[in-house]
Amino acid sequence: MTSLFRHFCTYFLFFCCCILLSGVWVLALESDFQRMRVIAGERFGDKGLQAIEDWQSFLQKTAVETLQLRLQRVNDYINLRTQYVEDSLLWGEKDYWATPLETLAGGAGDCEDFALAKYLSLRSLGVPAANMRLTYVRAKLPDIKPVKTRAHMVVSYYPDNNTEPLILDSLRAEILPASQRPDLKPVFSFNSESIWVPGRPDLTADPTARLSHWRDVVVRMSKEGITW
Repeated sequence: MTSLFRHFCTYFLFFCCCILLSGVWVLALESDFQRMRVIAGERFGDKGLQAIEDWQSFLQKTAVETLQLRLQRVNDYINLRTQYVEDSLLWGEKDYWATPLETLAGGAGDCEDFALAKYLSLRSLGVPAANMRLTYVRAKLPDIKPVKTRAHMVVSYYPDNNTEPLILDSLRAEILPASQRPDLKPVFSFNSESIWVPGRPDLTADPTARLSHWRDVVVRMSKEGITW
């Protein structure tokens, strides 16, 4: 009886902790999302405000899913809610990295914007930066003859240091291991902590110091309510 009671207390405490932690997660984002809702409403109107509310609701619901489901649902959510539009048409600039607020509230973006929105969504869902990278690749375009390549960005998820990454891509709905994406040739990758270049395992650098677009978007995200 004593043993049974001890087990019951253990599970009850674990359940209570889960509820408290879930509440802390929601409250921790609530203040940020309040700011984002205000900004989205001012810049994009009711449609933008609704988009941010939908994103917050999606993240809260997805937080209780398994890691594999979180990856797939984030990939699907951003892909389905974002129309691909070149920066020159959308922002009047050759290369502009939009914040997740801008991408989701506006409903459009290019490959970097898809990738950034996925990366920040997964970070919000508790996926560590150490397991993810934003990866620049050369993507083959088989529908164009002769076959051409273009600069492209994806999210690479590394389950651990000894396994190949899974690729979250705006060009395909499936999340596949890198070995099953021969159409993508990595150029370099980075996250909020470092930069990696193929063939240069010794290279380490601060992405905010080396990548001006990343430095700029981090500053704008912070003003909108996303902090690291």
